[in-house]
Amino acid sequence: MLYAIIGQDQPGSLENRLAARPAHLARLQALQEQGRLVLAGPFPAIDSPDPGPAGFSGSLIVAEFASQEDARIWADADPYVDAGVYTHVEIKPFRKVFPA
Repeated sequence: MLYAIIGQDQPGSLENRLAARPAHLARLQALQEQGRLVLAGPFPAIDSPDPGPAGFSGSLIVAEFASQEDARIWADADPYVDAGVYTHVEIKPFRKVFPA
C-alpha cells in the first residue's frame, strides 16, 4: 500500500537539513531503485522554488510499504529525524487516483 510521509521542519533547521540531505537522498534513491517511490520533495517556506535562507517547512514522501508500521519504522530512521530537522512525522495511508 502507498503511504504519505509528512515531516514538519523545526524552525531554523536549514543548516541541519542541508548537512543531512545527502544521506536523506540516498534513502530515497534506494526506494526509487526498488520501484516503491511515487514522489518526494520539500515544502519551501516561502512561495518560491528556491527559498534561499527561508528554507523549508517540511517534506512529503509518497512510497509503497508493506504496512503503516513499516512506513513508520522507515520514517523514524530518516537522517532528517536524527539531525533534528523534523519536529514530528505523520504517516497516512494514501490512495493514488491520478495520474492513472
